[in-house]
Amino acid sequence: MGDAERPAFYALSPGGWRDYWTLLHPPYTAWHLSYVAMGAAIAPALDGVWLAKSMLAFFFGLGLSAHALDELNGRPLRTRIPSSVLWTIAGVGLVGGVALGIDAAVEISPWMLAFVGVGSFLLIAYNLELFGGAFHSDLWFALAWGAFPALTGYFVQASTIRIPAVILALGCTALSAAQRVLSTPVRELRRHVVRVSGELELDDGSLRAVDAAALRAAPEGALRLLALATVSLAVALVVARYV
Repeated sequence: MGDAERPAFYALSPGGWRDYWTLLHPPYTAWHLSYVAMGAAIAPALDGVWLAKSMLAFFFGLGLSAHALDELNGRPLRTRIPSSVLWTIAGVGLVGGVALGIDAAVEISPWMLAFVGVGSFLLIAYNLELFGGAFHSDLWFALAWGAFPALTGYFVQASTIRIPAVILALGCTALSAAQRVLSTPVRELRRHVVRVSGELELDDGSLRAVDAAALRAAPEGALRLLALATVSLAVALVVARYV
């Protein structure tokens, strides 16, 4: 499968274990898990065990469950994973995330049950496009996978929400919104556009051909760099608490 035929820049050729790699959306999953780490890192105290549990819970919810449900809705990644397996992955991911959330409610604060309820609702409502797709929008994507992970990561460590967490949540919401601004046209180009033709005329009179690859280059380059930058910032914030 050539680059132009791939449904995402990180997608591998369909079949076997490669489908499961593609299903995970590796750069995006790492990107959004970074918000959890950022939230934990700015808390007054940082517990590494609960940071790991928080990130594992979001990996279950986002990396597994949300992405499996998304693939069941029209096969946007063109994987060959059987629907029954995707449903199993979605169920296991949801149950795993909820179980870790309940564990946090018992060990940290009963208010964690509110986070479990909100997170489960957003996951299901967004990916299954419930209520006429009211929650399947760029805004809800940014809130669900930007603000919510950051606030959860902070609350698990601090058992409360303070102003720094709210400010961080706003920043993570903006980053996720930027991700959607960049990724939406790229997805359309890769998955739905059959042909692109045209040219740019420069002020020196020269002509430059325009094709799908040219249109994808800038936003995909920005997405790769933003994913790397977000993960690097999260790692730096966590490491700084220990050194």
